[in-house]
Amino acid sequence: ILTILGNSAVLATAVKRSSFLKSPELLTVNLAIADIGMAISMYPLAIASAWNHAWLGGDASCVYYALMGFLFGVCSMMTLCAMAVIRFLVTNSSKSNSNKITKNTVRVLITFIWLYSLLWAILPLVGWGYYGPEPFGISCTIAWSKFHSSSNGFSFILSMFLLCTVLPALTIVACYLGIAWKVHKAYQEIQNIDRIPNAAKLEKKLTLMAVLISVGFLSSWTPYAAASFWSIFNSSDSLQPIVTLLPCLFAKSSTAYNPFIYYIFSKTFRREIKQLQCCFGWRVHFFGTNNSAENPVSMMWS
Repeated sequence: ILTILGNSAVLATAVKRSSFLKSPELLTVNLAIADIGMAISMYPLAIASAWNHAWLGGDASCVYYALMGFLFGVCSMMTLCAMAVIRFLVTNSSKSNSNKITKNTVRVLITFIWLYSLLWAILPLVGWGYYGPEPFGISCTIAWSKFHSSSNGFSFILSMFLLCTVLPALTIVACYLGIAWKVHKAYQEIQNIDRIPNAAKLEKKLTLMAVLISVGFLSSWTPYAAASFWSIFNSSDSLQPIVTLLPCLFAKSSTAYNPFIYYIFSKTFRREIKQLQCCFGWRVHFFGTNNSAENPVSMMWS
């Protein structure tokens, strides 16, 4: 519920401000689409299976669930990586060079992210890698246990782990460390904090927001990655079901954090949310059932 409501608000404000969106903000919209797509396509089936105490459906629904999770998960990871790289380029470039990152450039980048994610999600369907049930039995994912029992599974998991997890994560960390060093050096050159330009303060706030988004995603998925990494080298039976279940649930919570971060750090987003609330309140009043003379609108329609 938090994921759908929060990210729907992000998309609604983006549509309302579509003509004023800056090119890097398109990546924020893409991240919201990935989060809400994961919530709509996966969570109802997982919740129903949890109430059923067993996976609903058969192999087809298991493959569908795992494919959706892998698709949206890789898309989110690569979107965060692209956000970090663009934020690094903007911070370390002159104003004239930073303006070269146009909306068309970001649209091409977003298209590449979705195609890259779709490619990795389809590979297990065409014979490289496998999808299978989680050890606790009420959701599905990549068959991590095939790492040792199959050369096919070994090559797929190793390649996926390096290209979809390790490399993007290292890129994110390297970019934000580079930004932090650049900002630190710039602030050292300015002795009086009152002389810091407003543009620099805004850049620092945007960078901090992007860092928190990445930290929220990586920290929520780290326990799940650790449990999956354990199951690569050990039998899945060596872990209690709750030990594998809780990291999975915590990873799913990553889709709900971002709207709260936007609300805290973005005055524009807060203002748009308040306007949406006012609009919603007006509609509730407009469609109310009170037909008394105190309600001129309903009297007019009567």
